[in-house]
Amino acid sequence: MRMHTTRFFLIRHAIVTPAARSILYGSMDVALCEMALREEAALYRWLAARLPPGSRWVTSQLARTKATAAAIFAGGYPAEPLEEEPDLAEQHLGEWQGIVHEALVERLRHPPHPFWPHAAEEEPPGGESFSHVVARVGPVLERLAQEHAGGDVVIVAHGGSIRAALAHAMGITPHQALLFSIKNLGLTRLEKTGPDWRVAAVNEEPWTLPG
Repeated sequence: MRMHTTRFFLIRHAIVTPAARSILYGSMDVALCEMALREEAALYRWLAARLPPGSRWVTSQLARTKATAAAIFAGGYPAEPLEEEPDLAEQHLGEWQGIVHEALVERLRHPPHPFWPHAAEEEPPGGESFSHVVARVGPVLERLAQEHAGGDVVIVAHGGSIRAALAHAMGITPHQALLFSIKNLGLTRLEKTGPDWRVAAVNEEPWTLPG
């Protein structure tokens, strides 16, 4: 029996405003930086040319992912309907959302991750741990792969949900997934053939490609 390959193109949203970057914003609905939108016009054009035409487009419910998709359409990709998937949202930080980064240390119950402000198992009051993010993102990928077998899916999401997607595809722990640095507007490509996942690229950008 022939097995179809579903290709996923995951893009982290563009840079948010300086005011938002000064706090832990998690799943808060913060705006993109207008200056960065203008300065990164060439990158949007590259993404518009790099992404396969006729793809299914999926975003989280947060405005920054939809605004990033709109900027890629403005860069030359023929606009497609955006499907909203709340389970692709960034980690909900509960009572931590809105606090400055310096205020986090005294609230931690576990030693922080070597390359992240908090551990994968750290669960903020009223929020979720990164392990929970991995648990909700994986089923979304599996469902999309089944619904769109042999097709292309563009997902505009968040650093946390893209790390979670890598954890699911690679079968690694949430702690290990936090080792990935996911760049704003970097392109991560995953493929699923039958039951098997393949990581084709992480943080692909025009200046990282050969030639």
